Amino acid sequence: MSEVQQATDRTQLVAHVLATTPPSYDRLLPALLDIQRSVGFVPPQSIAAIARHFNLSRADVHGVVSFYADLRTAPPRHHVVQICQAEACQALGCRELTAHAERRLGVALGSGGANITLAAGYCFGNCACGPTVRIGDTVHGRITPHAFDALIDALPPAE
Repeated sequence: MSEVQQATDRTQLVAHVLATTPPSYDRLLPALLDIQRSVGFVPPQSIAAIARHFNLSRADVHGVVSFYADLRTAPPRHHVVQICQAEACQALGCRELTAHAERRLGVALGSGGANITLAAGYCFGNCACGPTVRIGDTVHGRITPHAFDALIDALPPAE
């Protein structure tokens, strides 16, 4: 598929989400999350249309997109691996798990390689079962370095 066709498809998906979302400010974040679920990311070229829909400035929309760590403005690498860094997971060893993950993957938290992006997360609602890892949309609890390695080994290779 050509880049022009992909951009057209993304524009149509964004338009569909906006058409089905009330233009109320409290619906901005849910709409952005819906756009990301549909497109894979929030396309920077869609910021103006989103701002018009919600009667906001582009800066307002950009501020929300750039503030939330779960939103991204570019396609993700093949796998996004997030390790919760919130207080409950800190108490249960997430810093040690993060250090292990960085060594295992050969990337620093907040960066990625060809196949995996390693990112910080902040509370996946799994506080009693930390440290918690989210891969894609799947949350895994009580992750040890050994369990982390098993999760990474089970990931399919990059396409």
